[in-house]
Amino acid sequence: MIRGSRFWQSIAISVFSATAFLSLYAAAGHKQTFTGEVGDSMCGKKHMEGETAADCTRACVSHGSSYALIVGDKVYTLQTTDKAALATLDSQAGKTATVTGILNGDSIDVSSVAAK
Repeated sequence: MIRGSRFWQSIAISVFSATAFLSLYAAAGHKQTFTGEVGDSMCGKKHMEGETAADCTRACVSHGSSYALIVGDKVYTLQTTDKAALATLDSQAGKTATVTGILNGDSIDVSSVAAK
């Protein structure tokens, strides 16, 4: 009878450990790749300032808005302080780019940006 208890105890510990590990993995997030148009979080798809989408994006970002990636009808706010990523986002304003990062709700914590 004691051996049976230890067996079930071992199974319970294994299940608990696996569940805890998978929960930590999910909480930590994983990198994904998104491709869309570089815009800003204030205007999204409807650019209101400047003559072009690029002009509007740059103007809004200079006034404190964040860069965003527009994928279909979804607007993801891009979070980064990396100067190279910010330079690529600026050069791709109004154009298509591929962003790699961790999705967190409606934001992407950017790890890299590439022109498409």
